[in-house]
Amino acid sequence: MTTPTLSAQGLVKRYGRVTAIDGADFELFPGEVLAVVGDNGAGKSSLIKALSGAVIPDAGEIKVDGQVVHFKSPLDARHYGIETVYQDLAVAPALDIASNMFLGREKRRTDLFGQLFRKLDTATMRADAQRILDELGINIKSITQPVETLSGGQRQGVAVARAAAFGTKAVIMDEPTAALGVAESGKVLDLINRIRERGLPVVLISHNMPHVFDIADRIHVHRLGKRVAVVSPKTHTMNQVVGLLTGALKIGENGEVEEVASAVHTGL
Repeated sequence: MTTPTLSAQGLVKRYGRVTAIDGADFELFPGEVLAVVGDNGAGKSSLIKALSGAVIPDAGEIKVDGQVVHFKSPLDARHYGIETVYQDLAVAPALDIASNMFLGREKRRTDLFGQLFRKLDTATMRADAQRILDELGINIKSITQPVETLSGGQRQGVAVARAAAFGTKAVIMDEPTAALGVAESGKVLDLINRIRERGLPVVLISHNMPHVFDIADRIHVHRLGKRVAVVSPKTHTMNQVVGLLTGALKIGENGEVEEVASAVHTGL
């Protein structure tokens, strides 16, 4: 069997009496788009934060390429090649596109003047940023534009391009089309396809079922703090996935989707 690029077994995270992650499992395989879906409060955000280093689980283990890792911060996850595009994008609006793409990873000039005065290699960063945008098919008028002058879809494109540029193992995207219109959402889905074509697996957290069924290879269904099913959009319907995440349906012993027997009984 193929070794998962990123996986987790038995993750637990508690906040006082609240259990946000309750023995959750997870597998992301090379070259796939894995959608993670779940109702509000299902614990999927906490799971993703654990996988991206933003939350330290109380129990369980996380593996990268089959090797156990211990993330203490998002920087640790980035060190292992896991990049996350958050819903708020985490961009600096007043800075230009290249500065945003290399934020925290700026390149410095290697000549004597650059070494003495710690000068940034702006020309190289702009050239590299333009190359990455071109490879992903992101059309922006000028690489020197401040991000605040871009549309919502273009800002999302910059954040995704930054993740694709530095992610070597996986890219995690949290609701990347949530605030976008139809046309801009389509462009973001195209970006996800392009990243997959480059061989980089993508985790897509989304409430938009049509987008999930349009782009995902597999769907991880999360409920009550744990994974309850992994299904394929080729073999399961949208209604079945909604039933699984609400608890109206379950995966039976034979692997088929079954109705959950009602726990409500009437009597005299």
